[in-house]
Amino acid sequence: MLHADILGERALLTPEREAVVLADGTRRLSYGELDQLAARTASALASAGVTRGFRFGLLSANSIEFLQVLFSAAKSGAIVVPLSTRATAHELEGILADSGARVLVYGPGFESAAAALQSSGAVEKLVALPRAAGSGFPLDDLLAAAKPSAFAPPSPDDLFALLYTSGTTGKPKGVMIPHRMVAWNAWNTAVNWSLREEDRSPIFTPLYHAGGLGAFLTPVFAAGGTIVLHDRFDPAEVWRVIERERCTVVLGVPTIWKMLLEAPEFATVDLSSIRWLISGGAPLPAWIIEKYQERGVVFKQGFGMTEVGVNCFSMTVEDSYRKPGSIGRPMMYTRARIIAEDGSECGADEVGELQLHGPHVSMGYWNAPGATSESYLADGWFRSGDSARRDADGFYYIAGRKKEMFISGGVNVYPAEIEAELLQNPQVADAAVIGVEDEKWGESGVAFVVLTPGSTADQESLTAWLAERLSSVKHPRRWMFVEALPRSPYGKVEKPKLKAMLE
Repeated sequence: MLHADILGERALLTPEREAVVLADGTRRLSYGELDQLAARTASALASAGVTRGFRFGLLSANSIEFLQVLFSAAKSGAIVVPLSTRATAHELEGILADSGARVLVYGPGFESAAAALQSSGAVEKLVALPRAAGSGFPLDDLLAAAKPSAFAPPSPDDLFALLYTSGTTGKPKGVMIPHRMVAWNAWNTAVNWSLREEDRSPIFTPLYHAGGLGAFLTPVFAAGGTIVLHDRFDPAEVWRVIERERCTVVLGVPTIWKMLLEAPEFATVDLSSIRWLISGGAPLPAWIIEKYQERGVVFKQGFGMTEVGVNCFSMTVEDSYRKPGSIGRPMMYTRARIIAEDGSECGADEVGELQLHGPHVSMGYWNAPGATSESYLADGWFRSGDSARRDADGFYYIAGRKKEMFISGGVNVYPAEIEAELLQNPQVADAAVIGVEDEKWGESGVAFVVLTPGSTADQESLTAWLAERLSSVKHPRRWMFVEALPRSPYGKVEKPKLKAMLE
């Protein structure tokens, strides 16, 4: 029976193997040790009413305590609602109200938010993780008093978690994550990506996000490897830890890979332990891949979504060189298709909407039947909302969000293409493009640009830069120079906020 307790299953097989290492090297736990902590936590939280089918919030930075609470839910059948550590109390209130979570487990640094949420009535009970202060009942006390409990294994379609989307396209929606989805993503990723017991992977992206859960926490645990856990992202620390812990596979998003590339440590860090690096979360500019390949490392690109699991495609090492920019072919038991506006299936190299089908598809959006029926088709296919193409060899390429595409002078324009070219300019630190109404062209692009310190670039020079690379119809008609781009906790540009800046 498929269920989300990947930790427990691995602990039965190799309890002595190292499961997790804190990035600062202060703590190391085997699978057996971490699994015992999770089992005790399941019993402790059950004594506080967090039992099968009960929804509870989890607000904490990356930590071993986060892991033990997460996997306690996999054992007890409770439904965990991981919460963004960057959200305001007001935003968290909305998510807790929508999910119906009445208990909040919180970590150090979130005492004020927890108190505000309890005071507003958003939650009834607080449980404080070790080192967290405030009025929450200490988890350590619950652990000390709890008696071991036997839990019936959850069924494959029982809910394990509600993962709320980042809200880059509107109000956050709770994606219903069943146990079989977590298990399938873990095992299928381990097999299709050839993960090994010897693999060591750092996680510096937030665990409350689908990316933290599915790439690479559960897949590495399925393979019996080791997670090196960071509590924050710091480029210098990431490179030091990769070198010290001899990490082998590393996941990041394009923004992170650019920041790591620009870190002074990149030029000299020992990368001999790396089997491959992989990017996901957004289209990846080819020039970033090339920079890492120049350092002699394999660089791949993947694709996934909260709704279908963060790993849906794969490619070999050889293909990563042969097909730069591709996300690969669909993983085993995953079906993919490209659909045109008229509902027909696209031919080779035709751009349409990417749709996915398989056991890794989630169960819809919590309390949102309209949104569910719009994206989850009756025959089991999921509409990704991403524009993509498939080449003659069956390799897929992401063009960008379908909703972000605009039509200028009758030509389809994909912002990701323009952004990739701008980011190659050494005077551009960050860039994003959106489409707006235009009396002459129907729609045209607006570029938001963050310049590097000391840069003298302006609209004229950047337009000239694009003129050498893209047809003029794709050039932004308006430019805005800003200090920073609004980004979600996982690094995606929040384009609705850019549009609001124009109002």
